[in-house]
Amino acid sequence: MSVQKNDEQTRPSRRAPLIAAAVAIVAALTVTIAVGTNANDDKAAGSRGDAPVTEISGGSDSTKAATVLDRPFTKPDLVLTDTKGRKYDLREQTKGKPTLIYFGYTHCPDVCPLTMSNIAIAMKQLPKADQDKLQVVFVTTDPERDTSAELAKWLPAAGDPSFTGLTGDFAAIQAGARQIGIGIDPPKKENGSVVSMHGAQVIAFSPTTDQGYVLYGEDTTVDDYAKDLPKLIKGENP
Repeated sequence: MSVQKNDEQTRPSRRAPLIAAAVAIVAALTVTIAVGTNANDDKAAGSRGDAPVTEISGGSDSTKAATVLDRPFTKPDLVLTDTKGRKYDLREQTKGKPTLIYFGYTHCPDVCPLTMSNIAIAMKQLPKADQDKLQVVFVTTDPERDTSAELAKWLPAAGDPSFTGLTGDFAAIQAGARQIGIGIDPPKKENGSVVSMHGAQVIAFSPTTDQGYVLYGEDTTVDDYAKDLPKLIKGENP
């Protein structure tokens, strides 16, 4: 899980759990990793005590940014509020569309805006028709501060005006994140600053199956996304 702090505070580690998993893939044919593990998630989400797991194909190339999942995720059952204050049913409104989903917050000092920027820059390299197909959904992990209006101001600057920003009830957001193996904790104050802990993975959903079948870590570059997006838009493995 990545730890992200606003203002002067820095995160203890910028390395996602995915990096360790990538190393382990070299030594095993099949690897199972725990994503977003903590007791608070288990209590708040009201789910089973063990952590959500992602099974990674033993045939994956550990030098690639993309990790193709052996067991694709079902798209989260989330009904939240978009940047215009309207109800947004994630499953319904992204059905049959290539979709990237990321959980983060607008006061994040580094990883969140960098991730949105990298995707936006890579997307601009696509033909206009493909740009129109791609859905990028940013779900806040800090809904108390990230109102619809705040997301509407932040997303175009950090990413692209076409990106969808969602806010709503924290418990619902946390439960939705767990459905795709991402752990998040309620924001809390430490030394006068608000700390938000959340997994920094981007999950790509296929337009043909609506399943989340590819995972990207926080170190994914513009070039990585630019190379993979044409295939993701078609529902192909990168």
